Amino acid sequence: MADGKWRRAGATLIRVIAVWAASALTLLALAGILPDFRLQSDDGDTITRTAFTAAWGAGAFGLLSALVWPVLVRALLIVPALVLGALVFFLNGSLLLIALRLIPDGRGDAAPETAVVVAAVMSAVASATSTAFAVRDDDAYRRRLSRLAYRRRRGRPADQGGPGREGPPGTVFIQLDGVGHDALVAAAAAGLMPTVAGWLADSSGHRLTPWRTDWSSQTGASQLAILHGSNHDVPAFRWYEKETRTVMVSSRPASALEMQRRAIERTRDGGLLTIDGASRGNLFSGGAGQLALVLSMAARRGKGSRSRAGYFAYFSDPANATRTALSFVAEVVREIGQSTRARARKVTPRVKRGGLYPFIRAFATVVERDVVVAAVLGDLFAGRTAVYADLVAYDEVAHHSGPHSRDAEKVLERLDRSLALIAKIADRTPRAYRIVLLSDHGQSPGETFAGKYGLTLKDLVRAGSGLPVPRRAQRTRSASEARDAVRIALHRPVEGGVDEQAAKLSDPIVLASGNLGLISFPDIGGRASREQIDRRHPALLSTLANHPGIGFLLVRSEEHGSVVLGPGGAEVPIAELSDEEGPLAVFGAGAADAVRRTDTFPHVADIMVNSMYDPGTGTVHAFEEQIGSHGGLGGEQSRPFLLWPRGLTDPLDIMAAESVESVESAEPGESVSAPVPPGGGLVGAEAVHRVLTRWLQESSGPQVPVRAEGFAGAGPVDEPFPPGAPGAGPTAARTAQAIQPLPPPNRQDPAPDATGTTA
Repeated sequence: MADGKWRRAGATLIRVIAVWAASALTLLALAGILPDFRLQSDDGDTITRTAFTAAWGAGAFGLLSALVWPVLVRALLIVPALVLGALVFFLNGSLLLIALRLIPDGRGDAAPETAVVVAAVMSAVASATSTAFAVRDDDAYRRRLSRLAYRRRRGRPADQGGPGREGPPGTVFIQLDGVGHDALVAAAAAGLMPTVAGWLADSSGHRLTPWRTDWSSQTGASQLAILHGSNHDVPAFRWYEKETRTVMVSSRPASALEMQRRAIERTRDGGLLTIDGASRGNLFSGGAGQLALVLSMAARRGKGSRSRAGYFAYFSDPANATRTALSFVAEVVREIGQSTRARARKVTPRVKRGGLYPFIRAFATVVERDVVVAAVLGDLFAGRTAVYADLVAYDEVAHHSGPHSRDAEKVLERLDRSLALIAKIADRTPRAYRIVLLSDHGQSPGETFAGKYGLTLKDLVRAGSGLPVPRRAQRTRSASEARDAVRIALHRPVEGGVDEQAAKLSDPIVLASGNLGLISFPDIGGRASREQIDRRHPALLSTLANHPGIGFLLVRSEEHGSVVLGPGGAEVPIAELSDEEGPLAVFGAGAADAVRRTDTFPHVADIMVNSMYDPGTGTVHAFEEQIGSHGGLGGEQSRPFLLWPRGLTDPLDIMAAESVESVESAEPGESVSAPVPPGGGLVGAEAVHRVLTRWLQESSGPQVPVRAEGFAGAGPVDEPFPPGAPGAGPTAARTAQAIQPLPPPNRQDPAPDATGTTA
């Protein structure tokens, strides 16, 4: 123990001396290059004297940066992003001028504008030198975060465990965005994810199960339900609301905030994270009081709206900034090389990956990953009860390179290293933690609809409607959470992403969500019927239903109610839909229930279009520019995973115990699918929410009632919910009660560990 302490002290001393020497050499070099910067007296000095002056100036600048910079960064949280960059350079230059004034005999001097340049170069060199010693040193990284977290948790009650790791354990939910169940299993088996493989191989470690998404297999619908308990009336990633003539986009802050508000209003529950929770990198807050990079909060004003605070907290450490900056540049170069190689080898299918995409990919796979992981580690050291974080790296790369590509596999390898770091830190925190890994959807491969057939879905709709069609197929804007996250990080408005709002009122609005398409007629009040569509565009429905790239349509009929249309004139009333025969047979178990549920949504499109699906190859055709897609039915996109410590109750036992309650609490007319389908697994993201809620109750025991305002994600206050207020619903009531254990599972699995594991 003592030897290790002395080794760490020696390594730290060597790093400090190296940074000091590099900074002094930089000062010497810049003094020789820049005319308005000197380190000598007017009469000149010896080389030894000049070197001493440089060392003195470098030491003074480093000391001022260490003492003053953290205070300045905290103050920068109130500065608008447009002037932040210039202010950082100005303040850094001011620190250098002060350091030069501290050099004995007035030997240091620089013009103010030169001081800005010198300070910027010195900061970069110092950070690069420090990072060169610690860039692969996770222990050094952990110690920096531990110190930061210690400052954060000072003054917090010491009732959540201590040095002996006593008290109820906390829970960390890590969402691997877009990683399907089969992709995870294959990556673990191939050695790409040794951390996950170790969890699965350890008899006392974790257990894995797939779950089935709703028809809308995308983050907006899945994560909203996971965090807030409901995704009712979320038919797709994008949808059109006729009464307000608004296109809702899940990755647009205003839309995300409205989706969150509607879910809270429906469930009357603040969310999964209302009790001492933290939400990191998510679309929605989950009711957490601690927020970083939460999209829905970017649309709020006032307290709790600092969606970019996570970036400031992370980049306030120069070593973090340099570590991430170097990785960012490497990722941009890697993407350019990979896309060039794909074009040279004429890999198919492929989509365009130029323009700003390399930088968007680097943001998702490096910047957002590093900031979110750092925030999670800070939460562990701070002893938070529940943490939910989303890592979007795989999803972004799989969209453009394919879910089974080597590019995507490399991302999984790096994500596994992040998981290993989190698990390692969790073993050293004051509070014990259980790590739950899950995904919100998978990804299905396949050539784009436009690439396969030479026209977009919008072109096909216009052709079937007798409207003019462009000679050349135009690209359909791809849904990208990472692109919108970049704009939010830069404090720039998120674009609407569609041009349909400017179309003629009589023209159909065509929106894409992976391989799910939505067609709306804005000049027809309410949900248009099949008869109304046929009178206006007699060939449209048959054109769509019989196209080889389309699997089926959902449309409302005045005579038969809602019907599903398929190739060859197939027409099945929704009440008679079957998974075994008819247009939905190839889509597998649960497809009919998923379609029936979506049909009840108030904002279901006039025509819902699902692309074809080939069960032999697992391919679909995205209506966007994506060769790995999700959003509809068909293949791996509808089969995410849930990986949990064995000490927690099996999800199927939880759902079996709550199935009666689910039926009784359903809204009038709402279709409730079976929580446990044939063959195992869970159905719907709302079922996953109930499982995660139960696990939090099991881990934490009886809780105080959820407090007002926590439901909105702006942080808790002292007053409990008034009767009938959002957040005062059944889940909140249950968390105030002692948790009764479920009956022991009736399975042949090994007995669960009494305390659970965190790997």
